[in-house]
Amino acid sequence: MIDIEAAFSHSYASARKRFFDAAQDHGLEVESYKQRMPGRDQETLAMDVVLDGPADAQRLLVVSSGVHGVEGFCGSGVQVCALHDQELRSRARARGVALLYIHAVNPYGFSYIRRVTHENVDLNRNFCDFSKPLPVNARYRALHPLLLPIAWPPSLGNKARIGWQLLRQGKRAVQAAVSAGQYEFPDGLFFGGGQATWSNQTLRTVVRKYASPARHIAWIDLHTGLGAAGKGERILSARNDVQGLADAQAIWGDDVTSFFQDSSVSASVSGAMLETIRHECAQADFNAITIEYGTRPLQQVLEAMRAEQWLQNHPRASERKTKMIKRQMLDAFFVDTAAWKAQVVTQAREALVQAIDGIDVR
Repeated sequence: MIDIEAAFSHSYASARKRFFDAAQDHGLEVESYKQRMPGRDQETLAMDVVLDGPADAQRLLVVSSGVHGVEGFCGSGVQVCALHDQELRSRARARGVALLYIHAVNPYGFSYIRRVTHENVDLNRNFCDFSKPLPVNARYRALHPLLLPIAWPPSLGNKARIGWQLLRQGKRAVQAAVSAGQYEFPDGLFFGGGQATWSNQTLRTVVRKYASPARHIAWIDLHTGLGAAGKGERILSARNDVQGLADAQAIWGDDVTSFFQDSSVSASVSGAMLETIRHECAQADFNAITIEYGTRPLQQVLEAMRAEQWLQNHPRASERKTKMIKRQMLDAFFVDTAAWKAQVVTQAREALVQAIDGIDVR
């Protein structure tokens, strides 16, 4: 198994190279779905896919990273470790489980140190039926002017008004209002978009190609930013029913939570990827979790997101302020310490083993 530190990167281009190298070291092919625009350093942007196992496998375990761009620094490291893990690969082969790695679902956000796509869309709020009326988030509408003030850093008055809302409504209620997803403010936080993004469409293409032969599918989607530092909460985010939670807990343990039932660090969201993508796999039993790794305190993470969105809305900001905000954003979603990375990989590996062993639980 590769040294954990060597699996993690400090740029999208470096992460992509490590992913390619890991695949090629073990004779695995990479299929790349390239985005037309270049990355921050003029590098190629792509959703890269590796299948480790037979194309017609009846059991398929999917591991995805970078749905929220900048969170790919964590997810990519996990994927690189898994690709180099011979014991894990042997276990999967013995169980007849093929492993599908989807690297950088949102390569633009990964490269530019943003959570969102180039359209400013939160991809995990974008999997909606756009032929129908979109959800209305009136609570976000009321908070929008406070969240993104004209000047940054925010004034003392702005901070006081935000503080008052936290006291009046409670942190959990404000988190839910802000992060549930909104479809009214294209320049705002957690904007779900008005149509399916490139990443949405491309991911569906990948799933149709690689998952259609499978009859049992487990999916682990890797995220960061919520919860206690280093703790990976396993969150049911694909089936809003009692049986769905029971099946997920049968695979991944009784501590699986559900944002549908308000037992998770994550609020319930609209347009969630895994809840919708399972319909592309209607032929299979489909069980999926998000692993959400804690990084910094919630208020610090939200402040970083506010700052980064303000920067996007004010592209003429000084170079010094730009660098400071981007650094703040990266630090909010990736803890660059050996201890944190070891925690992340250890917990992810346990979840992978559990999925391999229990993929056909139902």
